[in-house]
Amino acid sequence: MNINRMKNGNSLKVKTILYFSIFSIFILLLLWGSQMMFLKVFYEKYQIKDMNKIAQTISVTSLKNMDETLEKIVYSNTVCIEYVDKNRNVYLYNDMLPGCMIGKEDPVIDNYKLDLMNSQEEIKAVKFVNNDYKSKALLYLIKLKNGGYVYVFSMLSTVDSTTILIRGQLIYITIIVIVLAIIISLFLSNKVSEPIIEITEKSKELAKGRYDVEFPKIGIIEIDELSDTLNYLESEVSKTDQYRRDLMANVSHDLKTPLTMIKAYAEMVRDISYKKKEKMDEHLNIIISETDRLNILVGDILELSKMQANADIISVEEYDLRKEIDSLVSKYEIIKETEDYKICVEAPKKIMVKADKSKINQVLYNLVNNALNYTGDDKKVIIRVTEEKRRYLIEVIDSGKGIDSELIDNIWDRYYKQEKNHKRNIIGTGLGLSIVKNILVNHKFDYGVKSSKGKGSTFYFKIKKGK
Repeated sequence: MNINRMKNGNSLKVKTILYFSIFSIFILLLLWGSQMMFLKVFYEKYQIKDMNKIAQTISVTSLKNMDETLEKIVYSNTVCIEYVDKNRNVYLYNDMLPGCMIGKEDPVIDNYKLDLMNSQEEIKAVKFVNNDYKSKALLYLIKLKNGGYVYVFSMLSTVDSTTILIRGQLIYITIIVIVLAIIISLFLSNKVSEPIIEITEKSKELAKGRYDVEFPKIGIIEIDELSDTLNYLESEVSKTDQYRRDLMANVSHDLKTPLTMIKAYAEMVRDISYKKKEKMDEHLNIIISETDRLNILVGDILELSKMQANADIISVEEYDLRKEIDSLVSKYEIIKETEDYKICVEAPKKIMVKADKSKINQVLYNLVNNALNYTGDDKKVIIRVTEEKRRYLIEVIDSGKGIDSELIDNIWDRYYKQEKNHKRNIIGTGLGLSIVKNILVNHKFDYGVKSSKGKGSTFYFKIKKGK
């Protein structure tokens, strides 16, 4: 696998080596160019700057210390000096310096001296070519206050020999830098690419349904965050897969039971009860009831799928919630009479709210169904509405066995079911709480559940007040 990746020019390792090498070559070319092209220019500017300092030093030196100062200058610098005092006495310093043109009869230097003397500036310089040495030279004139003057001469030294030396060093430096660049880029690419390759391989295993893989950490923040995300994804996918299996088992049971009953009673109508109208009507009513149960199941599954796809639109309106609660409770008259269930409403006579009426009715319907399915032996469910400053608190309370604290966060999951062994719902499909969560999240309403083991559960949400 690694060999194939290395053959691929788009692999991280190849790209890292390539980019690192290009960067190193660019830096080396910049270094070569600066040394070869600009070294002479920089060196010449440095010499001129040095000569300017010497001229400034001479111009501020007192006549009494002039001789001592000039001696120090020629001793410390590669220059020769001609000092002419006010009586036109000439003093030469370091005139034996190779290339020095001061103190010699030379029409070229005499012409330059004449031009400098005719200048009105106290310090004046001229740059020219020393034909004997084929090199540039500088000649400075410093006019003294007593009428004397000083000539300072310096050759602008070439850097050809220095350039050759530097070029030789740069060749070795270039080889060393390129080798180091390749070594460092290999190290860095391995450091980064190997965990990514491992993560990729384990991701493929995860995609095949293996939920026991562990994504590694290497100390690089971005890769560690990716590993944490994938580990969390693995956990959630594993949990979701288990919930999905449970849901399929539960839904299969809910589908199979009414279908079996529909078939059985349809055969009874066909073969037996068609002769007796009363019996036939009873059997047909059972078929209709089971068909309604199937319709509720399919509707809940479609509703949940639509919400998960964010295809559900919220249409807010102002209405009286108390009327909707009373209407909802009336739909449970059959089970109240036949199964002795009690649904108590503790609420103001008028509850004006702002929300999507049909969606909130669905929330109440699912919460009441859930409470009926899990309430205690007293078969009692309470719908309580409490008025707050800007909202109403809606609570649906049952007296069942409650929910373990560590399971409370899971009950809103779309595939979660509190009991592994599926119990036939009195009404509903087992998808209700996930639908409730999606509707309330879309409304941006606060919601939750308060429960303690053996003391029942209270599901609640808060809805905005109307006018």
